[in-house]
Amino acid sequence: MKRAGPLRRVSEWSRGGGGLAELLSPGGEPSRVVPSPDGGHLVLQRGGRLLAFQRLSGTGTELRRSWEPPPSREAPVGLLFPHSPRAAGGWVLAVVWERGRTELWRLAAGWQPLRALELCQGGRARVAAVCCQGERLVWCEERPPSDVHPDAGKGAFRFCVCARALEVEEQGVRLGPVSIVLHNSPEYRVLAAPRHVFMLPASPGGTAAAKFLLVWHPEEARLTLAAPSAGVVRSKVLQASSESDFRKLLLGSVGLLSALAPLDVHSCAVSDRGALLLVSTEGAVSVVEADGTQRHVFDLEGAPLAQENTVQLKTFGSTLACMLAGVLYLVDLNSGRLIEKKILNMKEVHFLESPGEEDSIQLLTQTGIYSLGFSSPEDSSRAEPCLVEMVFEEACRYYQRRSLSSSKLTVEKLKKGGAFQAPVALAAILQHSLHQKQKPARGLQDTYAKLLSTMSLELQSYLSLELLKSCVVAAPESEVESYCEELVEQEVSRVLHSDIDKDNLAYLNSVFASFPKAAWKATRSCLQLQQNGDGLVVARATPEVWKKVLGGPQQQEEVGQNGVVPLFELICASFLRFKPKWLPGFVEQTQQYIGLSWAYSSKEGPEGRVPLYKRALGVLARKSKRSEVDDEMELELLLCSQRPKAVLQALHLLIHLKRWQRVVEVAEKFSQLSPLLNKEIFTTLLAEFAQHRELDPYVDTLWPLCPAELTASDILTVVLQHLPRTQGDPVPFSSEGNQLTVGLLKPLLQRVVQRPCMQHEIYSDALQSPTFPPPTPPREH
Repeated sequence: MKRAGPLRRVSEWSRGGGGLAELLSPGGEPSRVVPSPDGGHLVLQRGGRLLAFQRLSGTGTELRRSWEPPPSREAPVGLLFPHSPRAAGGWVLAVVWERGRTELWRLAAGWQPLRALELCQGGRARVAAVCCQGERLVWCEERPPSDVHPDAGKGAFRFCVCARALEVEEQGVRLGPVSIVLHNSPEYRVLAAPRHVFMLPASPGGTAAAKFLLVWHPEEARLTLAAPSAGVVRSKVLQASSESDFRKLLLGSVGLLSALAPLDVHSCAVSDRGALLLVSTEGAVSVVEADGTQRHVFDLEGAPLAQENTVQLKTFGSTLACMLAGVLYLVDLNSGRLIEKKILNMKEVHFLESPGEEDSIQLLTQTGIYSLGFSSPEDSSRAEPCLVEMVFEEACRYYQRRSLSSSKLTVEKLKKGGAFQAPVALAAILQHSLHQKQKPARGLQDTYAKLLSTMSLELQSYLSLELLKSCVVAAPESEVESYCEELVEQEVSRVLHSDIDKDNLAYLNSVFASFPKAAWKATRSCLQLQQNGDGLVVARATPEVWKKVLGGPQQQEEVGQNGVVPLFELICASFLRFKPKWLPGFVEQTQQYIGLSWAYSSKEGPEGRVPLYKRALGVLARKSKRSEVDDEMELELLLCSQRPKAVLQALHLLIHLKRWQRVVEVAEKFSQLSPLLNKEIFTTLLAEFAQHRELDPYVDTLWPLCPAELTASDILTVVLQHLPRTQGDPVPFSSEGNQLTVGLLKPLLQRVVQRPCMQHEIYSDALQSPTFPPPTPPREH
């Protein structure tokens, strides 16, 4: 990782730079510094004063121009350098005043005025914010209502975002027609990137307009409405000027926007790569891309931030520089790691462009211009790769959890302590292996060489995974899908062979949500799911993988927040989406594995609290649309559990659906599991037999299911309790053909009466005993 060098002075102010030092002096309003594109000139603003300086290497600066505010005492809104290829130097200076007056200046033997233009079409308009994108000026203007008594409800929507081309030629300046980007809108801050323009709400609040930002893509004539916390809300192509009405733009998204939290923006800037940098009032620095996606980068110290706290943001390649209260934070924009934190003895500091110097930052202060360079350590072997740093940071977290001491364990203490050899050994092996392809490897200790031979396969797997990730980034669009499938399979396999903690489980949730098809293929590969010749689903996973898939009660208690679900539920959802017929067989396989690995109803096992079939039913119940296939799936899940309550629930569901053939098949199959379940099933079907004649064709199958302990009186009691209540004729003389008769029950009663009495067999030995009562059995000491 790069490291920041010492701060060195590049130039100090000459006598002509006294005005510059005065403007940069602390106190009052903060000054604003806008460097020219070539970095040779600076334009500063403080209040209504404008000063232009020329940078002189080594001797400081020279005051070249001073602007006085116009007679109306209006303030300058924007200091812009529009790109003008036909102008000398390729740029001009545009000073935009509050009432829309725009003065254009160029450098040719000093600052010379080109032309003064009126940016706005209406005389009463007021420019609230302005930016330039190439040769295009984009601004947000306020258009007061023309009537005497304006509607108070529409006062907040009196702003308009406009764009206008500005072409500077040798003959003069040509201003193109005004194009309306958005009208009837609230006030927006506009920030230009090379290919798009960000529009941020200027005033925070609880309104719907303060909950999202807009991104305008001029080349596509498209507006993207995005809430950074929720992603893209809506994207619309503006085919006509009537479609740019702000209120019409929100019509299809009012319900979604009402559930979002307001934007929390304290400071903002645009990075070199065209992304939006945001700092919240809590000090969180985030990056918002042009498509609306947000990524958290870093947290500043000293939060929350007050309105008067000034935060300067600037990117230099992949390095983000943040200045807050005289403290300079240098952060790696890709990883979010803090490179260095420097405390500067300067109250007001501004970032400058560093043309031709990508590895340095130039700072403008009251005393001069300073440069801060990045340098790698002289000994390249000391530069640890990110993976080695992660090893030490993860080891710190691990040992901190196990430590009984309240003192904070740091990476430096971990390296110097001498008591923690595992992370030191692992870091040495990783450094040895990762540098082998780049340069000759350094000597490795004998004690580590043996460990390296054990870890060689894991290291090869890791390196191939990193190579695959780089292939995904650089692959053409036609090959991305195949690369993603292979990458997801390796990632799922890696996580399943590691500890499933909260972070890994949340990561698997995101993988299954982002790549559902690839995650399903990875699941089939890791669990070795297939269908044998008999049509049964077979899974040949190792016991370690099975335990990760099923998850115990502890894992189930830890998850459930922020939409994170256990791995078993994720796999069941994939079954329902891609192979629903296999789900009951998979649940049956998991129950067989549980029966072999844990004692029945053991609290340590995954079924200690919630049975697996109920967890699978919970996934089925979360489907948005219900169909007949889902009803059949519910039946199969209940029956595959082979639990008495679930089987009876399925039986009652089949009776409710009047699927009598299936009712009889279930009764015949599951009556053999246990005598108690056999009695419950037969009693249930006998009660149904007493109420209607739907089961008459199946009596030859039902009567053999009668339990041995049921007597004729028990059967008649059940029948009499469930006979339907009729009005009119008594039962023996009923004219309807659906009533139960003695003739229908006769075969069952004959079968029960002709059976040998079980009680006589039980007590036969006692009745034939010569002594009565029998002798007391001997006591066991």
